[in-house]
Amino acid sequence: MEKTYLMIKPDGMAKEGVAEQVKARITGAGFTIEQEKNFTLTQAMLEDHYDFLVEKPFFPEIVEFMTSGPVLGMIVSGDNVVLATRELIGVTDPAEAAEGTIRKDFGTDKMRNVIHGSESNEAAEVEIKRFFG
Repeated sequence: MEKTYLMIKPDGMAKEGVAEQVKARITGAGFTIEQEKNFTLTQAMLEDHYDFLVEKPFFPEIVEFMTSGPVLGMIVSGDNVVLATRELIGVTDPAEAAEGTIRKDFGTDKMRNVIHGSESNEAAEVEIKRFFG
């Protein structure tokens, strides 16, 4: 059974009822939320998590947004969970996401798109360790 890391971003946490709806979609798709925790990201955590973006001119905007409020980190398990949750989430830009995906239904733009999901099994392993120890 695979595991992945999902994180409801500050915009998803700030919108009333969205975190609960997102969790319901995850479990409704047959996946198990094994662990979850609320926390606030730090710049150092973001520099580690988005190390490939640190030098980009828009990185300070990412830090400002992602540290603006709490997030909900989740370890989610199930068959083919990485690929299946990526499909459930939708592509990064809500305007381009498929109808019925989390990002299409709740996201605003490429950054304020409600949720992060690990891109691969390898990334999931790294991200679970990073955020859950």
